[in-house]
Amino acid sequence: MSSPAIRTRRAKVNNVELDLLECGDPGQPLVILSHGFPEAAHSWRHQIPVLAAAGYHVIAPDQRGYGRSSRPSSVSDYGITHLCGDLLGLVDEAGEEQAVFVGHDWGALIVWELSKLYPERVKAVVGVSVPFVAWPAPPTQLMQALYGDRFFYILYFQNVGPAEAELGHDPRNTMAKVLWGASGRGWPDPENLPTELPPMQGTGFLTQMPATPALPYQGPEGVWLTEADLDRYADLFGASGFFGPVSYYRNLDANYEIVKDLGPELVTMPSYFIGGTLDPVNMMDPGGPERMRSVLPNFRGSTMIEGAGHWTQQEAPKAFNEALLGFLRTL
Repeated sequence: MSSPAIRTRRAKVNNVELDLLECGDPGQPLVILSHGFPEAAHSWRHQIPVLAAAGYHVIAPDQRGYGRSSRPSSVSDYGITHLCGDLLGLVDEAGEEQAVFVGHDWGALIVWELSKLYPERVKAVVGVSVPFVAWPAPPTQLMQALYGDRFFYILYFQNVGPAEAELGHDPRNTMAKVLWGASGRGWPDPENLPTELPPMQGTGFLTQMPATPALPYQGPEGVWLTEADLDRYADLFGASGFFGPVSYYRNLDANYEIVKDLGPELVTMPSYFIGGTLDPVNMMDPGGPERMRSVLPNFRGSTMIEGAGHWTQQEAPKAFNEALLGFLRTL
């Protein structure tokens, strides 16, 4: 039985235009997939047809600033209310009141905050790689206290100019290095992982990344990144550059001011977490899954996929899809 065909189109929502991947029949339960940094809707290529075949209407946008979607020119245009508004605009455009929101990396940050800001619009929420977190102070203030004069990529991203110039110099090389470096096989010794993120070296983002092997990249389920996949990412970031994607990070403190008084008790809808055992985020927030169990009122549990790194749904799509569909069937 063949997989449902993925459709491509462009949607006008929330004063921007977003390129979409879409699959399944309108009127079926709606699932919105929110990608991370630096990715695109293409990162959900293994989930979109599987979810549609299971009876869901699936929409995955290239989010603002990415690919050929709208690229606003102001840093503030990438704040959390705009990002949430884009996803809610897709729900409105589909003629629905609610959706299940699944977010990876930055997409997880967006859907967790959306669940606090607009809980009535969220049927259920799934965070991938990045757990729910309620910052006790402005995030960059905490990072500055923790890292001091040492290099940390999120602090490096705060200044407009250097990061987007570095990453945009050769988008294909950037994506090859980042996708390998944060994958499960990117660790020099996956059997003896550090308990916390090792100190970063150098003065740029890409200097933190290990040497890349020849494509295709291998993961726990075999090949997960091909030449064609890398070409797709290179094309998208060649079109967009990195100002928009990096500007998400430049709104961390402004986002904090918007949501700081909204607690986890607002996340009353069913929630779930999927991560990889070799994800570097685990070293940045080692207690994330257990914390969610204690603070989220309707947390249904978590799945940690053995051998997967940060690009969980790409590196281990079979295990990921099994976990996600298992959660969705409980709704």
